[in-house]
Amino acid sequence: MLKAARAGAAIVAVTALALTGCAAGADTSSTPPSQEEAAPGFIAVADESFDSGGELVVQVDYDTAEASGLDPQGAATARSWMIEGLSYETLTTIDENLAVAPNLATSWQTPSDTEYVFTLADDAVFSNGRAMTADDVVGSLQRLLDNPTTWTGQLGPVASVEKTGDLEVTVTLTEPYAPFLAALANTPAAVLPIAEIEAGEVDITQEMLGTGPLVATAHRQDEEWTFEPNEHHPDADSLGFSSLRIDIVGDEATRAAALRDGSADFAVLNSADSAELLSNAADVTVVGQKNTDYHYLMINSVSGDEALQDEAVRFAINSAIDRDAINELAFGGATAASGVTPAGLPDSCAPGELPSATSDAAAAKAVIDEIGGLDLDLLVYTDEPVLAQIAQVMQQNLAEIGVTVSIEQLDYATYSDRVYADPSDFDLALSWFAGYADPAMVTTWWNPGVAGFSSVYMSGSDELNELIAAGYSTEPGEARAGVFTDLCALADEQSEMIPLVLRPSTIAWNTASVSPTLTTDEGYGDFLRHITEFRAG
Repeated sequence: MLKAARAGAAIVAVTALALTGCAAGADTSSTPPSQEEAAPGFIAVADESFDSGGELVVQVDYDTAEASGLDPQGAATARSWMIEGLSYETLTTIDENLAVAPNLATSWQTPSDTEYVFTLADDAVFSNGRAMTADDVVGSLQRLLDNPTTWTGQLGPVASVEKTGDLEVTVTLTEPYAPFLAALANTPAAVLPIAEIEAGEVDITQEMLGTGPLVATAHRQDEEWTFEPNEHHPDADSLGFSSLRIDIVGDEATRAAALRDGSADFAVLNSADSAELLSNAADVTVVGQKNTDYHYLMINSVSGDEALQDEAVRFAINSAIDRDAINELAFGGATAASGVTPAGLPDSCAPGELPSATSDAAAAKAVIDEIGGLDLDLLVYTDEPVLAQIAQVMQQNLAEIGVTVSIEQLDYATYSDRVYADPSDFDLALSWFAGYADPAMVTTWWNPGVAGFSSVYMSGSDELNELIAAGYSTEPGEARAGVFTDLCALADEQSEMIPLVLRPSTIAWNTASVSPTLTTDEGYGDFLRHITEFRAG
């Protein structure tokens, strides 16, 4: 029996719940934010005739929060990548089709499947006025390799990084690694001012000095950033605003109110309900930006309830979760299910063909009945209200097979201490992964030996690690798609980390004060990717 056969019943049952995190009186099945394109690949395109030159005020939900301070190589959250990416640039970037595109590297050649020869931009200048050199590129990548961070594993099997010309750098890998260029596109792989770092002239944990379009001139942690143009950047003279202020505002209703009263020009809103709440607001546009990011469930097979050490129990939980109900009730139908490889990216597996998607609900209940039922805790953090909505849909789903779920809503610091400590202290927990631009990249986190953070709650397997490695080394195309099909299916059966649905961003702006450019899809959580095209009056 296909799970879809009971989707309608699940939706009816869950609709009756008062979903925590929704605004009072909000209809959880309301129309989702528009995803209509303004141009191919874009949900908004800045109007060049829009009055410009004013301060641009952006409100976001949380600040940079890394132990390494402002050092981009230690950045591990999407907001850190975005905020630090205003001042730093990378060798590659991604375009509106999520394809790798030139950035500080204007072009590259691949003489072999393990060799990349980059030609560097000749007009890249750090905000202190010094021109970027090949030595900065070599030194930045070597620093990331010599001082491993979370992102080092994403770079793949780098054997050497060498200066091979005044504006040329050659990177040699020990073996083919298909996601290499996509890994270079994220802020942790940014080019740093190596000469100043080595001379002790700048502490990049405290100060950002990059070739990017903006310079941070003030920062109060968890409160506010102020940026001014980098006068040496090629886009400095064409910027459509005089300065940028980023306000850190944790409460979504407050961000929505700021758009209504004009105290904010642009904001990220996370919840699809915000489109309904702002539907009658004059001069406010709300859109849904698709993401390769996805929400996932952690099932703690290491230190959670003893029953969770049994793969059959974990798979029963997995197969009981109704992704269609999550989509309809928590996202208003604006998203879709995903496997380990983000749905929609080339070569990614088909979520509807996973073992859990075609499993028998009665079989799942029989597994739980055999152990006499199960009582589990499910942790969510309050910074992202939609997690509580997802949790309550799952709570209803799991009750149908005899699993009683107690939802615990925690601030992020407490949540993190419970989930990522050794030993971890939870049964089930919800979070999300960035999906990036190459489907092989996120698969890394299913190898706890490489990921590190996941080793406290999952064991993984040699067989799964071999498939992850095969995904790295297989060229994009039919063969790699086959690898990912097998990888997704095995991870689904093992059910230690379970992808649920893609995680769209709800973004809004005051049309009287700003005209932005936004891509339809984003892979690294950077909705300010085209900040140099924004125009603020």
